[in-house]
Amino acid sequence: MTAAAIPAPAWRGWPAALLAAAALALTVWSAAALLPPGLWLAAAWAPDLTDPGQLLFRHAFLPRLAVSWLAGAALGLAGTIFQQVLRNPLAEPTTLGTSAGAGLALAAAGLYAPALLAHGREGVALAGAAIATLAVFGLAGRRLAPVTLILAGLVVSLTCGSAGALLVLLHREYMTELFVWQSGSLVQTGDATALALLPRLAAAAVLAALLARPLALLELEDDGAAGLGLSPARTRLAGLAVAVALSAAVVAAVGVIGFVGLAAPAAARLCGARTLRQRMAVAPLAGALLLWLADQLAQHAPFADEIPAGTVTALLGAPLLLALLALLPRLRLAGTGPAAAVPSRDRSRHPALLLSLGLVLLVAATAAAVLFGRGADGWGWASAANFDALLPLRAPRAATAVAAGAVLGMAGTLLQRMTGNPMAAPEMLGISAGASTGVVLLLLAVPGFDRGATLAAAAVGALATLAVLLLIARRPSATPERLLLAGVALATMFSGLAAVMLAGDDPRVDRLLAWMSGSTYHAGPPEAAVAAIAAVAMLALAPLTARWLEILPLGAAPARALGLDPARARLALLPLVALPVAAATLAIGPLSFVGLMAPHMARLAGFRRALPQLLASALAGALILLVADWLGRTLIFPWQVPAGLLAAFIGGPYVLWLLRRGA
Repeated sequence: MTAAAIPAPAWRGWPAALLAAAALALTVWSAAALLPPGLWLAAAWAPDLTDPGQLLFRHAFLPRLAVSWLAGAALGLAGTIFQQVLRNPLAEPTTLGTSAGAGLALAAAGLYAPALLAHGREGVALAGAAIATLAVFGLAGRRLAPVTLILAGLVVSLTCGSAGALLVLLHREYMTELFVWQSGSLVQTGDATALALLPRLAAAAVLAALLARPLALLELEDDGAAGLGLSPARTRLAGLAVAVALSAAVVAAVGVIGFVGLAAPAAARLCGARTLRQRMAVAPLAGALLLWLADQLAQHAPFADEIPAGTVTALLGAPLLLALLALLPRLRLAGTGPAAAVPSRDRSRHPALLLSLGLVLLVAATAAAVLFGRGADGWGWASAANFDALLPLRAPRAATAVAAGAVLGMAGTLLQRMTGNPMAAPEMLGISAGASTGVVLLLLAVPGFDRGATLAAAAVGALATLAVLLLIARRPSATPERLLLAGVALATMFSGLAAVMLAGDDPRVDRLLAWMSGSTYHAGPPEAAVAAIAAVAMLALAPLTARWLEILPLGAAPARALGLDPARARLALLPLVALPVAAATLAIGPLSFVGLMAPHMARLAGFRRALPQLLASALAGALILLVADWLGRTLIFPWQVPAGLLAAFIGGPYVLWLLRRGA
């Protein structure tokens, strides 16, 4: 008997019926809180124009309810199809980068080519979603191993997010609107969005029903499916086309809504849905209910302004991703290649000479960044007449960029050697985001920007994040890929927490947004001093850790054989990473890939031993951020691009290249 002929387990539909009943009851409850039930029918068909309650019910509540249900159902169906086609329980529009690609395409078109949107947003969104999804598949390779695929998708999402943040900062007049839309808002003022989503969801549902049997046969191996007359490649392409189109339609309608497509299929399985047809029926219902609940939380959260529903789903979805990672120990993995930190001899015959040349280059670049730039009179060198005026403006920024870059470069090397993961970095593991979240939570509680308090809050956030990651790393199933994916999930959750602050009307939002993007605009002597102290401390303590960093990448058993307890060594190294990263994050913001790029640049230059690689990474990180800061303040003068954001925008493709070549 073939696998396709094995009868599916009987499905007891009462959990799904209970889910539908709960959804109906909650909907009735929310409607009754706005308008007495006796007026619902009249308000829906012919509202009294003199009654504000009926007008709100008809033109705000009902359209918003319909959009939340339609968008949630579409994301639930899209997630189910993605997971079936890719045989990956973590696949959904957010983790695959599909939604982020659609959102970036729409934002860019709206700002620079609005004529493309004259006939609707769906075409632009579909193009962006398709390009991003194809990029993820290209990075993951032919095997499409689950964790590698999701990791590629999340990196594509982060890169698109960096580009989107750059668009927000370059167009401050549209900053609030762009931010809210990119975060996924369900606010409605009429029926247009619901009427646009309804036929698209209906068409996708029909196509999904027609594809249900071919997609179910994909559970067999490709040879078995082909033996039954099915073309696996064409079936996957058709399924992906439906899922990508659904994702693009949702982004075009309401913006980026994350993780509903991940949670809804999981909820369908918990309701007892086993076959694909059952999941296709239950997951849209679960997605509709989940998004509606998230929207209710967004509306009733205790903040001055309503936070976007997409922010709520990000806050709830990232822990779900962590839980699924813990509950799926058999998830098929694909390595990222040999660890970057495996001890070996330096390829360079004269490492000291190369380090000396790098130091000379950094000093020369720092002097050029201070003395040469762009002003009201164009490009030019600082003269004796204006040197005294320019030095206080440029020198602290250059010093801050150099020190913060050096810290991030060394932190990246330490993390890669501690975890044995060549893709580890403060940004990729969520440590920088944890530091920034500590600052955001502090600002929610107290007014002002007290440097001592913000530094302590950033340190607590970074330490807490790294501690969580080290706890995850102690699990038997905690491979480097899982640890990296958990870090990206933490970064996503922390970004959602920061978005709560940015959605309010706090007068510090503009400065906070600039800081989170990595701007040195407000950097003065105190910021430069804090970053410099952190860099000097790391450089001073680095030689004491060289032996540990040579042994840890070998693995737990060889480390113990050499007399080193890996757990204690990592615990001792934790403050050495977290505290300087917190200081650097305060100086430059959390958004950059410097901590990932610098160690690999050092490796490419031939530095393989721990101490030389640390020093080379410090030089490379300092040079990257220094150049990014100089470009950021000169490229579009008199406007500025934050250094960290520019480094992230450039570093994103570099990270993707590292993924493609297997790090």
